[in-house]
Amino acid sequence: MTQTDALPAPADSRRNVWVLVAAQAILGAQMPMIFTIAGLAGQTLASNACWATLSISIMVVGSMLSATPLSAIMQKYGRRVGFVIGTIAGALGAAIGAYGLYSGSFAIFLLGAVFSGTYMSAQGFYRFAAADTASDAFRPKAISWVMAGGLISAIIGPQLVKITAQAFVVPFMGTYLAVIALNIVGSFLFLALKIPTPAKPKIGEARGRTRWELIRTPRIAVAVICATVSYALMNLVMTSSPLAVVGCGFTTSNAADVVTAHVLAMYIPSFFTGHLIARFGVEKIIAIGLVILAGAGAVALTGFELPNFFAALVLLGVGWNFGYIGATTMITGAHTVQERGRMQGLNDLLVFGGVTMASLSSGGLMNCSGGSVHEGWAAVNMAMVPFLVLAGGALIWLAMQPKESPAQ
Repeated sequence: MTQTDALPAPADSRRNVWVLVAAQAILGAQMPMIFTIAGLAGQTLASNACWATLSISIMVVGSMLSATPLSAIMQKYGRRVGFVIGTIAGALGAAIGAYGLYSGSFAIFLLGAVFSGTYMSAQGFYRFAAADTASDAFRPKAISWVMAGGLISAIIGPQLVKITAQAFVVPFMGTYLAVIALNIVGSFLFLALKIPTPAKPKIGEARGRTRWELIRTPRIAVAVICATVSYALMNLVMTSSPLAVVGCGFTTSNAADVVTAHVLAMYIPSFFTGHLIARFGVEKIIAIGLVILAGAGAVALTGFELPNFFAALVLLGVGWNFGYIGATTMITGAHTVQERGRMQGLNDLLVFGGVTMASLSSGGLMNCSGGSVHEGWAAVNMAMVPFLVLAGGALIWLAMQPKESPAQ
């Protein structure tokens, strides 16, 4: 029996979830590692401090550009192939980044970020893959559990930064070498993944809605907006946080600890987010997430001591969790299997397009919008306001629309 023909059993569904949890934990550790040190490494290579976080922006661009082709590959050849491509790209990106640091070339360092973005895109599909073989009742929990795997990555990643950041004469090169090892080890996990490849539509069979028809569906449109706002604002603030922490007189280790607290807050709620969605409804959980994101910005503006950074970044993580998992759950219930490749690729293209703009804005707001670190950090957090208003308004608009059936 081939992967294409196999029918998923409940045991297979749960096994797939645990494989994806492990992938999120091991392979996902490279994301907090890169986000912790990329801006600091960029400061040592860039000729202008305003471009310190450019590598993170380039990585997000790479993720955005990879979303549609990766989704098409997974639709045609299966999830396993797409995920292995992601690990290969992650290892290659880290190798190029390490060489950029070794040679002192900012351009080479940025090139590595493009390939790291392909891994980032592949990791984004873990949550969708969890829903592929899950029942309607199990789907929110499956997505939530896979996202909870990031809890372990939140511990592994920043701790590896502490061990590897100064392990070589060239600062931060050891961290990128560790990322190579994570991708090599993690790629073997996908041998245990058993998700059927969607059957190709026969001649005359319905192929589902076009991308334009999908994005015009009110429930899908609002889900995409909320996912984009949740992820983009999290990226906007988190990207600048290590620069703000160090700029306010604290150490790189302090910055790593703040990122650890943030990533823990991103994933710890995943143990119960699925249950909350099932009990209270996805729209309410997304709305709560947006309120918490607003709270993160408010806390960040109250002071520049280490406890302020910890509290703001923890709230940022919890708000992202509710908003992003809620939006993902909304999307997976609003399209058919035949539409999966189109919709999920389109979703991540749009989401990471928004994240790209946030990431590009982050370094400029932080380093070039005022005369001090304090002014820059305030500008970053104030920039959240219009986007929170947009997402909140979209949810209210959806509540006023006629009810749609799932995948309608």
